[in-house]
Amino acid sequence: MALPPGKGSELKQLIQQQLQKMDVHGRIREVLAETIREELAPEHQQLSTEDLIKALRQRGIIDDVMKELKFVTDVNGKERTSSPKPSTHFVDREPPVLKKTNIDPTRRYLYLQVLGGKAFLEHLQEPDPLPGQICSTFTLCLHFRNQRFRSKPVPCACEPDFHDGFLLEVHKESLGDGSKMVDATTMLSVCDPVHMVLIKTDTFGETTLVASYFLEWRSVLAAENGITNVAVELLGVGTESKVSVGVLNVRLEMYPPLSKTLSPEITNTQFTLERQKIAEKERLFLVYAKQWWREYLQIRPTHNSRLVKIFAQDENGVNRPVCSYIRPLRAGRLLDTPRQAARFVSVLGYERAPVIGGGGGKQEQWCTLLAFICRNKGDCEDHANLLCSLLLGYGLEAFVCVGTKAKGVPHTWVMTCGTDGTITFWESLTGHRYIHRPINPDDPPIVEQPKPLYPYRTIGCVFNHQKFYGNCQPSDAVEVCVFDLHDESKWKPMSAEAIKSVCSPGTASSVPPFPPLCASAIDAAVTSNDIELQLRILVSEHRKDLGLSTVWDDHLSYLLSPALAAYELERATGISAGNEEFQDAVRRAVPDGHTFKGFPIHFVYRNARRAFATCLR
Repeated sequence: MALPPGKGSELKQLIQQQLQKMDVHGRIREVLAETIREELAPEHQQLSTEDLIKALRQRGIIDDVMKELKFVTDVNGKERTSSPKPSTHFVDREPPVLKKTNIDPTRRYLYLQVLGGKAFLEHLQEPDPLPGQICSTFTLCLHFRNQRFRSKPVPCACEPDFHDGFLLEVHKESLGDGSKMVDATTMLSVCDPVHMVLIKTDTFGETTLVASYFLEWRSVLAAENGITNVAVELLGVGTESKVSVGVLNVRLEMYPPLSKTLSPEITNTQFTLERQKIAEKERLFLVYAKQWWREYLQIRPTHNSRLVKIFAQDENGVNRPVCSYIRPLRAGRLLDTPRQAARFVSVLGYERAPVIGGGGGKQEQWCTLLAFICRNKGDCEDHANLLCSLLLGYGLEAFVCVGTKAKGVPHTWVMTCGTDGTITFWESLTGHRYIHRPINPDDPPIVEQPKPLYPYRTIGCVFNHQKFYGNCQPSDAVEVCVFDLHDESKWKPMSAEAIKSVCSPGTASSVPPFPPLCASAIDAAVTSNDIELQLRILVSEHRKDLGLSTVWDDHLSYLLSPALAAYELERATGISAGNEEFQDAVRRAVPDGHTFKGFPIHFVYRNARRAFATCLR
């Protein structure tokens, strides 16, 4: 095998480093001394190189060196091991052993590899996709201590071909320990799990939540060689939360390797203690919640029919206190204002959790934040929880409201309380804002009452990450409710200490940590140009079927850009600007005797065919 120029010295250096790391020279000296004692004592004969090599081979030292040595060549920026491959096959089936990345040698990392899946029986009959054919794909999303990762999409199959590695920094968030290498005992106290969410994307780009799993990674701290392999059984979501959907093979490794590992007894004892502590806190909160509910019903028996939501099921069917779904969330530089945050939440897709069977019932599923933003769509509760968290991050006093809208349909929305007492409702599905002015039913008929513009009818409770209030006013109609939350004759509060015991993030808490928001991976300009091209083709074909010819005016098309930008600005800020210039430009562009007609349609998806079908309605 001919080496490229300069690779010879690099290879020698690599071998030298490996020999030093394994202390091969010391082991050779030990073997040499042992061989001389055993074989040369009686006769004092000359010891040859062959005898020494034979002795090293018998003790397995040569085999150890060859196993440890991994040669890496750089092919188009990708790592490949030195195992022989046929020249026609360029896909490296083995995970890359050495990965080029910026690693701080003073910090501790967890290297998590996903090495394929099996038993995804729903895709047992699915044929292998042909080259270039669009097929359904699986994508794995991870979150660990404020770090988010996404795997490469792989075709859906009974044994999906996941081969991805993720380098997770253990002490990402604490600056105090930045200069200190974390030892195994310190890491044992880091109880944050690795949250894994599996998303399926179909051929039309529609996403489905397949599984949501919390991986306990600390078992690697007790692994003998610092490496452990885990078979992760993924269970379904919602109504299928007890059904297995498949198994992922996960390999965990600490980097740099631990100088001293813990015993399995220590790690298992830690896990048991944590579980017991969480279970006891949850039991005490449940006892308190039952007592609170009894007191609430004693105020007025009709309270039994009000929508007072204390617990809600997540995607895995686990009952959690509603306050645990809220956390002040900062968007960094991704979202500049609270109204922009409302706009962002409103464009996330709305989809009710699927229910099996008829009856018009609603399947309850309040998703964890990672599952919601990775799937890019969810129910009104998911939208309201995210918007409330973002508004809290902006320093507003925000609450999620649980109640009903027209025809008694259960609904959730967000409310902010101003320092001057102004109550503002935020509809998380549309981004609309409404000022609440209560109607006083005791006023004489001559007094003009405000007409409510919001769609909400009744309200049962309001809550955020620290507070929970049950509505105990004579009527739960929103229009007559007074939102003076400090008045206990109108709003029955829960103990802030009780909420904090089960809803505060950190040690001994079953509440999943919140992931950070990430910038979009989509290039907006390229995507919009692509959608415009697809829409032009669809319009031309449709008009051709009607016997009409189509001529496109690129100049007029460009003049519409400011109008679209103005509509988006108005949605995000509530302020309209630049309309005069647009009208002037259109008047100049449209010839005499012609009329310009157009109206905006708002879509929350990128499927051009679906958008065109909506335009034809």
